[in-house]
Amino acid sequence: MTAESTQSDSAGSLEPEASRPTGLLDVLNVGALVLDADGRIVFWTPQAEELIGYSAEEALGKYAARLIIHPEHMQSVTELFADVLETGRSWAGAFPIRHKDGSTRLMEFRNMRLLDDLGDVYALGIAADHTLLQRVETDLALCEQLINQSPIGLALMDPDLRYLMVNPALERIDGIPAEDHVGRHLRETLPFPDVDTVESALRQVLTTGTPLLDQYHVGRPPVDPDHEHAWSLSFYRLADPGGRVLGAAASVVDVTERHRAAAEADRARRRLALVASASTRVGTTLEVEQTARELADIAAPELADVVAVDVLDSVLACRRKRRPDNGPEFFRALALKASHPTVALRAADPPGDLATYEGDRLVTLCVHTGRPVLVRHVGERDLPRIARDAEGTALLAQAGVHSYLAVPLIAHGEVLGALDLKRTRNPLPFDEDDVVLAGELATRAAVAIDNARWFQSVRNTAVTLQRSLLPQHPPRLTGLEVASRYQPAQATSEVGGDWYDVIPLADDRTALVVGDVMGNGIDAAATMGRLRTATCAYADLDLDPGDVLQHLDKITCDLEHYIVTCVYAVYDPHSGQCRIANAGHMPPALARSGAAPVLLDLPPGAPLGVGGISFETTTVGLAPDDLLVLYTDGLVETRLHPIDDRLNVLLSFLDEADRPLEEICDLLLYGLRNSDDHDDVALLVARAK
Repeated sequence: MTAESTQSDSAGSLEPEASRPTGLLDVLNVGALVLDADGRIVFWTPQAEELIGYSAEEALGKYAARLIIHPEHMQSVTELFADVLETGRSWAGAFPIRHKDGSTRLMEFRNMRLLDDLGDVYALGIAADHTLLQRVETDLALCEQLINQSPIGLALMDPDLRYLMVNPALERIDGIPAEDHVGRHLRETLPFPDVDTVESALRQVLTTGTPLLDQYHVGRPPVDPDHEHAWSLSFYRLADPGGRVLGAAASVVDVTERHRAAAEADRARRRLALVASASTRVGTTLEVEQTARELADIAAPELADVVAVDVLDSVLACRRKRRPDNGPEFFRALALKASHPTVALRAADPPGDLATYEGDRLVTLCVHTGRPVLVRHVGERDLPRIARDAEGTALLAQAGVHSYLAVPLIAHGEVLGALDLKRTRNPLPFDEDDVVLAGELATRAAVAIDNARWFQSVRNTAVTLQRSLLPQHPPRLTGLEVASRYQPAQATSEVGGDWYDVIPLADDRTALVVGDVMGNGIDAAATMGRLRTATCAYADLDLDPGDVLQHLDKITCDLEHYIVTCVYAVYDPHSGQCRIANAGHMPPALARSGAAPVLLDLPPGAPLGVGGISFETTTVGLAPDDLLVLYTDGLVETRLHPIDDRLNVLLSFLDEADRPLEEICDLLLYGLRNSDDHDDVALLVARAK
């Protein structure tokens, strides 16, 4: 062995890479030297020069002990050297070395005997800086313990994204043993539906070297395929000190509990928002059908894919409900809503239909017990108890109904019907939280439905009473053609007391009356009936219109808390005169052929019921085809427009007074009334002939 051994013996054009550290040996800077049997240095590496300071020219041929060993350690080294050469036993340990600069360096040595092909004996010494080696060993031990004991899943992969190593935590996370990872691709073990995205991101990390941290992914691992888990993934590129890419490292943190807590918190927020929305969106009107539709609209799709609201027919009829039994029930379908097109709608009863459900049906059980009925996982045996008949059963099966919930509609202790919920597209079954939420929505809606059905019952009674008190068919009149309308308020909770009347009198005369009892409800309708009867009685006495109002005023004074406005007119076809008196009422409109329509300038008078007021009678001439329009304030008054503007609009509709009277009535109601008007209206149109 000579000094030439310090250079590469490789043939060809390959260049040495010693100038670029590429591995752990380069990091440790391990030096090597070889001694002959006499202890002279015959081989000296560049790394040995870096560790001890002597160049190959300075070291080769020298006695190693004299060159690098302190005199006080000479005997020990000589004995160790002799023992290695004689016995062939290797020796390892830390030993102080004298550096060329005179300092002492503690080196980690490994010594062993070598034999060449001639039988000559040599001693090989491998040395590294003891402090550096100790630090590396400590780091490696720490890394090994951290990797093996860490709760974070760790994996090392080669540049082709094949596993090289995984730690026990990752075994627990994905349920695959460590040995089954090695050699497999990343996509073969990841339980993520977006594995292509994950793999693409990891390849980008390998290319750029930029770590990708805390990537959130959700999936179902093989160890728990029935439940959703969540993980936070981070990716790092691994390279040696020279920059050569070795592969990638991945860390996996199981954040399932955090994911579930966040999902539950989000679910709770959505439920609270749904309840808050229901408080403003359900029960906006006093209409049973509209309230049911509002409930269905808010329950789909947030709570169910198919929603039906059915009310017991006896409830809508306001009949006292008998005690629950096991018999059938008659349901009136009020609302039906689906979040997506589905044949399940064909299995449900269309809104407005009356259907009979036997006692063994789940919706019947719900109203009989007054308790929710929950079927988390609908099976073949459950569908016949959900559907009304065999055809409905087949349609629900075709639609994929997999979970069912029926919640009773209860108000003031009475079961009104049921909220029927089905899931087809939503993969989650109904749970107890859904039962609570559905119950909350059902309770709010039930109160609104109960209020609406009683309101409609009372309102229908009042309307029926009021209509029964109004003239049914105008009588045949001499010299006068009349048409009339009565329209209840569209948006109030009760009917009003508006009325009109056409009273034939002696000598072919006709009395025309329009009045308005200030108030609403059955009491107002009853008061209107009394005043109408009294008006007919006074009209038969052939009194002056002002005197008729005077008598009506006295009657009204005896009716506590009521004020009434009224216009009373008597038309004589023989004289062509119309005598009119007004008691605080809206002025009649007059439309003459060839002239602009006007409001009659009558003394306004005081309303009936004020007492002690006289009423003046005004005479107005009516020529053939002249049109006289009497009406109550509900036709023209609104909350948004000045009354003068509305009266001008009324007159504008009378520009063509030659229209048929029925058409004029419809035109006035259509042009002046709105869907949200809060007052009823009576309208009487007369044309002189």
